[in-house]
Amino acid sequence: MSKKLKEKEPLDFENPKYYINRELSWIGFNERVLSEAEDKSNPLFERLKFLSISASNLDEFFMVRVASLKDMINAGYQKCDIAGMTASEQLEKVLEKVHTFVDKQYQIYNDELLPLLLEKGLKVCVPSELKGADRAYIDRYFDEYIFPVLTPMAVDSSRPFPLIRNKTLNIAALLQKKDSKGEIDFATVQVPDVLPRIIEIPYTEGENNYKKVVLLEQLILDKVDKLFLNYDILTSAPYRVGRNADLSIDEDEAEDLLKEIEKQLKLRQWGQAIRLEVDSNMDKKLLDLLVTDLGVDQNEIYKIEGPLDLTFLMKMYKLEGFDDLKEHGYKSPQPVPEFVKDKDIFEVIREGDVLMHHPYETFENVVKFVENAAIDPNVLAIKQTLYRVSGNSPIIAALAKAADNGKQVTVLVELKARFDEENNIVWAKMLEKAGCHVIYGLVGLKTHCKITLVVRREDDGIKRYVHLATGNYNDSTAKQYTDVGLFTCAPAFGEDATAVFNMLSGYSEPLGWNKLSLAPLWLKDRILYLIRREEEHAANGEPARIIAKMNSICHKDVIAELYKASSLGVKIDLIVRGICCLRTGIPGISDNITVRSIVGNFLEHSRIFYFENGGSPEFYASSADWMPRNLERRVEILFPIENEKLRKKVWHILELELGDTEKAHVMNDDGSFEKVKKDLLPGERINSQKIFGDEAAAAVKNLNPQNSRVFTPEMKI
Repeated sequence: MSKKLKEKEPLDFENPKYYINRELSWIGFNERVLSEAEDKSNPLFERLKFLSISASNLDEFFMVRVASLKDMINAGYQKCDIAGMTASEQLEKVLEKVHTFVDKQYQIYNDELLPLLLEKGLKVCVPSELKGADRAYIDRYFDEYIFPVLTPMAVDSSRPFPLIRNKTLNIAALLQKKDSKGEIDFATVQVPDVLPRIIEIPYTEGENNYKKVVLLEQLILDKVDKLFLNYDILTSAPYRVGRNADLSIDEDEAEDLLKEIEKQLKLRQWGQAIRLEVDSNMDKKLLDLLVTDLGVDQNEIYKIEGPLDLTFLMKMYKLEGFDDLKEHGYKSPQPVPEFVKDKDIFEVIREGDVLMHHPYETFENVVKFVENAAIDPNVLAIKQTLYRVSGNSPIIAALAKAADNGKQVTVLVELKARFDEENNIVWAKMLEKAGCHVIYGLVGLKTHCKITLVVRREDDGIKRYVHLATGNYNDSTAKQYTDVGLFTCAPAFGEDATAVFNMLSGYSEPLGWNKLSLAPLWLKDRILYLIRREEEHAANGEPARIIAKMNSICHKDVIAELYKASSLGVKIDLIVRGICCLRTGIPGISDNITVRSIVGNFLEHSRIFYFENGGSPEFYASSADWMPRNLERRVEILFPIENEKLRKKVWHILELELGDTEKAHVMNDDGSFEKVKKDLLPGERINSQKIFGDEAAAAVKNLNPQNSRVFTPEMKI
């Protein structure tokens, strides 16, 4: 008798076990950054740089993400995240992981990097080690430059514990009046951030052949008795406080958003203390006093074996005389071949779309695009969104000049760009004074899209030139972040660009779009549609594949749809630099998915997407990651790459990054990452970032860029 087969049980894409907690995934990313500091194949000063970056990353993580968890706990928020963890469970696990992470940072610094620095001629000294001319120099330096700036603050019945600013380095001390056995007093002094943290000691003839440096706080500690002349110093030690620095703004209640943000920025320095870093040898009485007055829990105390705040290593990286200990294998930004010297930039764009790959190709053409538009008598209007710009932005200057030249200039300045709020307020006021029409976006949303529209009068009528990008209009970070940008004057893009700015200024909300997909109303649905279309192709036995490169992926709906696509046979390759809440290798769920993360000399920032579409591939780039904030709480843009030459360029980017064997980390089935195995011949080793730079340089010289790379058969995608 034949047995009736049971129908396959439906797959449960909601199972929390299938997801990784966002905060723990971020810590995993920072561990990959730290692994570059540990990697002995990196030049010594590059290792210092990566250690500094890991410390800077951790500061922001505490100020925003840990602070958010604390806020949820304080508010009694009980809802679980996509991995099934409450805020309390997340915080406990996060702090446990961070303590281990910090221990690893200082193990690398103390046991590996300091001895190597000494071997290479750089000695980080404490003042007590110095003698003769060296000692005389730091004594004089303290008296002339440091002492006049210091402000010691005592705490007693008439002077309450002072407000200790976020991220500042401080010296705490217990004091007792000389010739007295009376009351013990507490005092604190801020290490002034207006002075260099690293003090270089001039070379002395006859001394060991080292460059010697002393850290500012160590010199203040050595001289702390000079600050309290009538007291005996019982004990003193450095400490540093991290605070909740996330802004809380009710835009519906704020009559003037600019003024409200300015007010909140002042409060940021005094948010709830959420981390206390102290010297590991700090006296217990001194520590207890700090803990009580700052109100931190025991698991928020970090006892440090070494200098607090390792971000100073970025300053050390810039010390002169150590160029041979830095990486020189990366090419500087190269000219974009399409933009021939002295050829009008608008003429080049009329001849065809141009795709730029930064930082391998220079960002200068984007700056020139705005600068030329500002002085071109045929340009009638310039419209641009600004999220993060550099400290002395040439684009801001060009927009101001354009307004001065009588052009219609509309600029959306996103005031809520985290940690750039103050900078953006300054630019907004300056642009308004210059005559630009400045808008601040939509209530409740951040405007994160990167778009510029130039309206130009030409012989055949009005033509619209558009620039769309994955990265900010920041000429400084464009040298450090990988991004792509598209120039086009195709009418369909121009119409959509006009609609974007009309929507942002409050004039209209279009019912549909020609080429662009925008969040928060349309982009998520578009992404889900593109994934589902691959599912249909797979079900029909047609080619089905997704390649997606982004900074982070943690949107549950998108991940669940990727799981479904994988279960139906769609091959999915993800290149995710940072947070990844998706798990690979779940039988029947994600065994068709791979995840890799590239951590190299440049910060991987571009968002690029490929959908095979049954043999008719489509390519897209976007300002948005696949995260709830990007798809639901921000204005973002997804745009297609349609020119065949440019599609090949984008394909090559994805191809090479999927083949990287030097800077790529691959996700294991347990959610951990490990570097690609290096048991390859030298000619088979692929550092995608170096190769992109070599190819950009070769293209300028009219060489075949393919000659600069070597592939292994299994690399091909």
